[in-house]
Amino acid sequence: MSNLTVYGIKNCDTVKKALTWLTTHKIAFDFHDYKTQSITESKLKAWSDQVGWEVLLNKKGTTWRKLDEKTQASVTNEKAAIAVMLTNTSIIKRPVVEKKDKVVAVGFDEIVCSSKMK
Repeated sequence: MSNLTVYGIKNCDTVKKALTWLTTHKIAFDFHDYKTQSITESKLKAWSDQVGWEVLLNKKGTTWRKLDEKTQASVTNEKAAIAVMLTNTSIIKRPVVEKKDKVVAVGFDEIVCSSKMK
């Protein structure tokens, strides 16, 4: 088991880019696909405590746009955001990268990876 875990969806282009980058740079990682393996409320809460629910919730993607206006309007705090992320895992910004249970990246940025992943 690696110290680095990448959370995301295997078919996501951004996740693919991150996994390719990590593999190319010979950085060991475990991959957790929350479409097939799910994600827990406690994990989302832990991430939110570290980076904020606003960072985790992808309001720019199609999943957010497909939500009805009432649901979108209800997302005004961490509890509501986590509830939406639990039922719509595609709305979680990808990838989320953890190193020893600490979030080191949300989204993919080669500069962030090079400084924090190794």
